[in-house]
Amino acid sequence: MNGLQHFLILCSGANVHILKKTPSEWNKFAGIGGIVLFTAIFATLSAGYAIFTVFDDYWVAAGFGLLWGLMIFNLDRYIVSSIKKTVGWWHQLLMTLPRLALATFLGIIIAKPLELKIFEKEVNKQLNTIIQRNKKQLQAEMNGRILQQSGPFDTEKKEINDKIAAYRISYDSAAVELEKEILGTKTGLTSGKEGYGPNAKRKAELKEQRRQDLENYQKQVAPRLEYLDKEVSKVYTNLETERKSTETFEDKFNGFAARLQALDELGKNSAIIALAASFIMGMFICLEISPVLIKLISNVGPYDYLLEKTEHSFKVYAKEKIAKGDMSTKHRLKVFEQDLDKEE
Repeated sequence: MNGLQHFLILCSGANVHILKKTPSEWNKFAGIGGIVLFTAIFATLSAGYAIFTVFDDYWVAAGFGLLWGLMIFNLDRYIVSSIKKTVGWWHQLLMTLPRLALATFLGIIIAKPLELKIFEKEVNKQLNTIIQRNKKQLQAEMNGRILQQSGPFDTEKKEINDKIAAYRISYDSAAVELEKEILGTKTGLTSGKEGYGPNAKRKAELKEQRRQDLENYQKQVAPRLEYLDKEVSKVYTNLETERKSTETFEDKFNGFAARLQALDELGKNSAIIALAASFIMGMFICLEISPVLIKLISNVGPYDYLLEKTEHSFKVYAKEKIAKGDMSTKHRLKVFEQDLDKEE
């Protein structure tokens, strides 16, 4: 057994001391160990990339990726080593099913971050589309809130401006009538006599009165209009500040969950990407469950018999020690009871 075989056999979770007695089994367990090792390597890369998208720090990503890879390695090693080949086939299958389910779940966990890396360019493009779509939705929401919050102020401003317009129209009408009276234009409201006569004088007084009414009303409502303009401006300023702040967060919408959303949308929009992603996930699921399947479908070998014999010997030895201990305890109790009887 060379150094590489020894290392791979350790990765498979097999008992090296027992396996040394069965050279024909070395290659099988070295192969199983190699699969477990490569699964752990892929898990390390997968977790490292996933954490890097969250923290954007190489050291944190490398540390967590290594920790995750070691955990997956230990878990896969235990799953494979816990399958006993000397029991009945149905018992092996029942024992393997939960392990297969767990291995499948781990395969999905490992595959997803690596899918994101493989389709990184497409995901980045889709992320930009999502960001622009979110910004449009944000702008529409802001517009609705502007209308809602500034609506009462705008309504009051419109009412005041409509009243000012009515005063202005009344003033303009009086000015036109005065001009027609002076020019001698005959209408239903003018005398038709040219020059500045009594009628023109009255119309001039009416024009002046309406001008004063207009100016007085404008002076009266000026503070109120200024207040309404400030409130509307405040609404726009607050919402614009909020929009810019929110857009800043939207521009940073590139975390792990956002990339998963982008990948999901890509799969829905493109059958080719969905098919490729399915193949990638299937490949990693097969890689993850392959040690379990290999152990399940392989024939019972010398190693399995020796392992069963060793475990059985320890089991018998333990039972024997327990039985001897019980007998010794019973004997001591019996002697103790006899001593008590003699003393009485």
